[in-house]
Amino acid sequence: MDSKRDMKDPETERVSKVTAGLLKSRTGEFDLESILFLKLRGLGIFDLGCIGECITLERLDLSCNNITNLAPLSSLRLLLVLNVSANRITSLEAISSCDSLQSLNVSGNLISSIDNIHCLRSLRKLENIRLKDNTYNYTNPVCKNSTYRNIILEMFPNIRVLDGERVVGRGSDLYQLCKDIDETIKAGAYRNGQLPERSDYYKPWVENNFWEIKRSNNAIIDEAYKQFNDVLHECRLLNNRAAHAISQTERSLSLKNLPKQYAV
Repeated sequence: MDSKRDMKDPETERVSKVTAGLLKSRTGEFDLESILFLKLRGLGIFDLGCIGECITLERLDLSCNNITNLAPLSSLRLLLVLNVSANRITSLEAISSCDSLQSLNVSGNLISSIDNIHCLRSLRKLENIRLKDNTYNYTNPVCKNSTYRNIILEMFPNIRVLDGERVVGRGSDLYQLCKDIDETIKAGAYRNGQLPERSDYYKPWVENNFWEIKRSNNAIIDEAYKQFNDVLHECRLLNNRAAHAISQTERSLSLKNLPKQYAV
């Protein structure tokens, strides 16, 4: 029998429940408390099992599963980034205790009203919320409310990015310009399909060099900082594995050096 046929591809393996064995095999960690990053995308998971034991987890991707209950995530106080898009989630109450959360993607779920989001107001560090993703055609019933965006922005004053659109800081001016153009068109800039006869209508809205991409020093620093953090996290993972290997080796050597006992 060909042993290769019996081996499961970890990227396509389907599982229903998160177990310690699954977490260790996916990350290579011996201790669940050492896991910092975890990707369990598209495995068919509906029971999060023991995932709450990964108390130092910082980034978690659970997208494209069958999850309905987020209760096991309530213990992840250090979690920074959570992606649970394309699941069957109706309540976000469980993650209201994830105090460190900065980015949340719940697009493609069953969040039906603003009341279901109100529980997250205590998350003061939350800066990025995605309820809708036009790229993958993910949405939520609440997005049918034409005023939901304004309500979300009022509810979370620290929000910088909503549904992938930067509303504060670098890039927000471009989005605002596009909105202004849409509003102008809707207000009747086109009359019966014809442009109005106004000499000032044809003047450019922006300067000639407006669309030129200028990479500032700050952008370079931000990119370098991101890459440095990625390397730092990898170093932490390697350090944990090395420490475990050294500990095991020292234990084996100490056992070998023990004096032999002879019966009298």
